[in-house]
Amino acid sequence: MGEDVSMGAASASETAARAPVALVIGAGEATGAAVARRFAREGYTVCAVRRQGERLLPLIATIEAAGGRAHGFACDARDESAVIELVADIENRIGAIEVAVFNVGGNVHTSILDETAERYFKVWEMGCLAGFHVGREAARRMVPRARGTILYTGATASVRGGAGFAAFAGAKHALRSLAQSMARELGPRGIHVAHVVIDGVIDTEYTRTVFPERYVAKAHDGILQPEAIAENYWQLHAQPRSAWTFELDLRPWSEKW
Repeated sequence: MGEDVSMGAASASETAARAPVALVIGAGEATGAAVARRFAREGYTVCAVRRQGERLLPLIATIEAAGGRAHGFACDARDESAVIELVADIENRIGAIEVAVFNVGGNVHTSILDETAERYFKVWEMGCLAGFHVGREAARRMVPRARGTILYTGATASVRGGAGFAAFAGAKHALRSLAQSMARELGPRGIHVAHVVIDGVIDTEYTRTVFPERYVAKAHDGILQPEAIAENYWQLHAQPRSAWTFELDLRPWSEKW
């Protein structure tokens, strides 16, 4: 089961009404954290998940300092039993999961000539199998309530496999197909499933240090801002069901496509 690394916040959430829960799998420092903060501002109790739970403590502290409620969990979403137990724990102890966001990465650049079966499989586990685990368990809870949102983070590789990105493209293509299948099955049952293609460089510390020549584009809105991505995730969740979006692609105004 995912270990709750924020037990100090339990008393506050226990005394509050059981607010709807936003589950964010892959709550890293950029997009995942921004999505968590955005839903917390709307009154959702955030359950943020990373493999290394201690890395969530700054995010939890930031949300709580702003008056929100948040829990951090250490969990490897590739582990089916761990995801099953995580979702059950959240539903039983914290509240009903109204939105589940799968934001796990796995971007690896390797020539197909040097790629190994072990690494290819690991990237697929991270980028697709884990998304299946999360989506299935969230759907099992949402369908009886006939409401809920499941959002998947895709990438340029979801629709276009680039040279040297065979493993990443394979995982992201598969995740997109999974999301399509789920949307067609679950939409008529009241569950909004959407896939977001992130087509561009995101403003992260990694981008700043490894790609400084691209990071300078930030000065004229030339790279994706995590807060702007998160706003689109919130808007997807808030859409009226008479006009649901399945796929949304996001890129800076200056990005070639």
